[in-house]
Amino acid sequence: MSKSLAALEPSRPVACCSPVTRAALSAEDADRAAHVLKALADPVRLRLLSLVAAHEDGEACVCDLNDAFDLSQPTISHHLKLLHEAGLVHREKRGVWVYYRVSTAALADVAQLLGGVSS
Repeated sequence: MSKSLAALEPSRPVACCSPVTRAALSAEDADRAAHVLKALADPVRLRLLSLVAAHEDGEACVCDLNDAFDLSQPTISHHLKLLHEAGLVHREKRGVWVYYRVSTAALADVAQLLGGVSS
């Protein structure tokens, strides 16, 4: 497998644990969850995730997202890379473009992790 294609492999799932209100997280689960939550905590990345999910067919390339930000294409690509590394988006290279799609499983894991919170 070429080096460029190896970099496009999906990241490992986010969290596989019960909600934080039901059981204490293991150190490994807490590390994985923190990595994902840090990725989501950035306003640009949170907005990118939303834009990709809302885009036609649920996928978008950087060229589809540039106009929504006052940022350079390399900066947007960097943020998408961090979302991918956190397992929040999948990416697929097609020719010279890379297309991103939100990982619904990863978002479900985040929802499960934070679920069960009551006031």
